[in-house]
Amino acid sequence: MNANKIKNAFEQKYSTIALLLYDFITIIFSYFFALWLRFDFTFSLIENKYLSVYYKFIIPFTVICLIIYKIFNLYNSIWKYASYIELYNAVLATLICSLICFITIRLCGARMPSSFHVIGFLVQLMFCLLARFSFRFVNLFKQGINNDKKKRVMLIGAGAAGLQIIREINNSDKSNSKIVCIIDDDKKKHGKYIEGIKVVGGREDILYNSEEFNVDEIYFAIPTSRIEEKREILNICKETKCDIKVLPGIYQIANGEVSINLMKDVAIEDLLGRDTIKVNNDEIFDYISNQTVLVTGGGGSIGSELCRQIAKHNPKKLIIFDIYENNAYDIQQELIRNYPELDLEVLIGSVRDSKRVDYLLSKYRPNLVYHAAAHKHVPLMEDSPCEAIKNNTIGTFKLAYASIKYGIKRFVLISTDKAVNPTNIMGASKRMCEMIIQTFDKLTKSNAERKLALVEDCFSETSSESLKSKTEFVAVRFGNVLGSNGSVVPLFKKQIENGGPVTVTHPDIIRYFMTIPEAVSLVLQAGAYANGGEIFVLDMGDPVKIDLLAKNLIKLSGFTPNEDIKIVYTGLRPGEKLYEEKLLVGEGDLKTDNELIYIAKPLDFDEDVFLQNIKSIYYCSINNDVEKTKQLASEIVETYKISN
Repeated sequence: MNANKIKNAFEQKYSTIALLLYDFITIIFSYFFALWLRFDFTFSLIENKYLSVYYKFIIPFTVICLIIYKIFNLYNSIWKYASYIELYNAVLATLICSLICFITIRLCGARMPSSFHVIGFLVQLMFCLLARFSFRFVNLFKQGINNDKKKRVMLIGAGAAGLQIIREINNSDKSNSKIVCIIDDDKKKHGKYIEGIKVVGGREDILYNSEEFNVDEIYFAIPTSRIEEKREILNICKETKCDIKVLPGIYQIANGEVSINLMKDVAIEDLLGRDTIKVNNDEIFDYISNQTVLVTGGGGSIGSELCRQIAKHNPKKLIIFDIYENNAYDIQQELIRNYPELDLEVLIGSVRDSKRVDYLLSKYRPNLVYHAAAHKHVPLMEDSPCEAIKNNTIGTFKLAYASIKYGIKRFVLISTDKAVNPTNIMGASKRMCEMIIQTFDKLTKSNAERKLALVEDCFSETSSESLKSKTEFVAVRFGNVLGSNGSVVPLFKKQIENGGPVTVTHPDIIRYFMTIPEAVSLVLQAGAYANGGEIFVLDMGDPVKIDLLAKNLIKLSGFTPNEDIKIVYTGLRPGEKLYEEKLLVGEGDLKTDNELIYIAKPLDFDEDVFLQNIKSIYYCSINNDVEKTKQLASEIVETYKISN
């Protein structure tokens, strides 16, 4: 036991002894005072028969009272935080003591004046409450003195969560905040008080009251709110220039975990709100549990989240494969810390290296492969188009070929909406990846895998074994993810931190957005639906204007767009287009059991010609023939228009 614990134990012991002594004296005095008051505060007028009963009775009665106080926890409550529960216990304990006093005296055949019992009860209760609630009053007094130094907070939500937040702030000596007003859309609560704080109105009154009460921070404490309602209220709050914090979700109420420490800053996804993504965890568990899973690009933003969610579903073994050792190390340490029982392998290497890929799959023989490794940055790939082809297209071919060779059960490619009618080489390279997946699936199902071996021989030094199984090849296509490496949100945040300007390429540019965990959950769900050959497309909701995204981030940071932080329009970058599409013309879509996942109907193309073109574009890319590489890409992907 350390010194602080010893000190606290002694303080607790002596405070309890002091309170016992106080109660002993005040109970004796309470009933003497009742008798004294009955005879006009004149001791000589008190009849001897009453004094005799009092002297015989008072000590045993006082001991009984102390025992009853103990039963009702009046010696082990934290009175600094006393509430109506402690008040109830004190009143009930004192009332029982008074009834025992009355009944015992009567059973002994004695009598006392009626006022003796009533006044004795009231005085005893007064002394009992005075000692205990004085801690609370002193605490409130101290808070009142320090209130002028604290941040002024508007609380949104006059429900159970809001009440707990208020009490925690009021009972905390270290809190640097005070609630000054409450907002709630329930008109029945308007004008009422909660813990002495007035409910001043509904959401339409947020802007007015933020100025009226000189509010510094806004706490959103309605974890049960619908996402549309939350988004509407937060969009009003961001116009106040106040710091905004929210409770993460309804599960805190269910778990009794509502706390000021759980409040988090409002993120941009709160303003882009959508209905909660729902996946069938049982289906995901059934096909991942007890399987060996390989994730390429496992240290990246999508790959690392794939690893986190796969780790939750009890894989037999998880293999992370990445070329960048720092990211791989970070996710390795996180998984070791959070899942100590997980059988984890972290390996460094590139999907462009045929020997490394062959060694990896031959040694570990994974059941499932999630291929997230790719170059994704559009402008950078416009400057290095051959690298996009070598890494994205040829890397996918090599990994897919090795997957057939070593009997992998299912291969899931992470694709992008930039593969649809691409205007950049990155999108074209990913469209070729989708075509590779469809080609592999079609040829394996028709027992024509040897055609693939002829192409593989052109860039592989590994010997071709007999191809072993009917691997199911699928792709999952989705748009931008908030907070991913290279996305606009981290860039905007850095620009705001530096005082601006925030650079937006075009005032009308729009993109589809989804959070990383949402996208990965749907990728795993789509993998469970796979039969081979599908391109699964994720429904990412309505597109978002990047200009509006930038303005909302500026407002959330407490600034005014184009006043405090300037927005500069820089023009579309090489290969960029104003809007992204989710489907190619003619693809159509089929629904799945999850309304947010549908299947694009594969477009027909000549696989033999495609494989010859892959061989040709490979040679062009390794020879760094930029113009020929782009030209071949436009011939392979007919919808790809080379950007000037």
